[in-house]
Amino acid sequence: MTDRIREKMNSLRLEADNAVARAEEAEAKNRKLEQLLLEKDQEITSLQHQISRLDAEIEKAETKLEELKTLSLDGESSKMASEGLLRKVALLEEELTAADKNLNETTVKLREVDVKAEHFERQVQRVEQERDEWERKYEEANAKYKKSIADLEELEKTMQDL
Repeated sequence: MTDRIREKMNSLRLEADNAVARAEEAEAKNRKLEQLLLEKDQEITSLQHQISRLDAEIEKAETKLEELKTLSLDGESSKMASEGLLRKVALLEEELTAADKNLNETTVKLREVDVKAEHFERQVQRVEQERDEWERKYEEANAKYKKSIADLEELEKTMQDL
């Protein structure tokens, strides 16, 4: 009978150890996802800074373009400079479009990471609850075991007195 209790205790200990290992693994995944989320936040901040810088460059280029348009009446050289600036504006607009696309993709990925992080947090909570339940069951089984040992010793003492 004590062997069965010991086997059950060992089984409960193994299950508790497994639950703790799963919880630690889930916490590690959660930390990894939080790090990824932080990196994505930093990337978004960087892209937003790039966009604002590019917007400023576009505004400068557009201002210069307007100035060059008025000066283009003066000669062919102004026309060539204006064309160069127009190409630069077009390139900056393309860069802005690419940066916007990249920002949108990063935002979508960030949302996905948020969803995954929440999912893993729920899993961690569930595993911790399971662990707590197993610990409670272990404590109950341990108390029963100790009581059984005490009863057995009392019975043994009674039998020796006979």
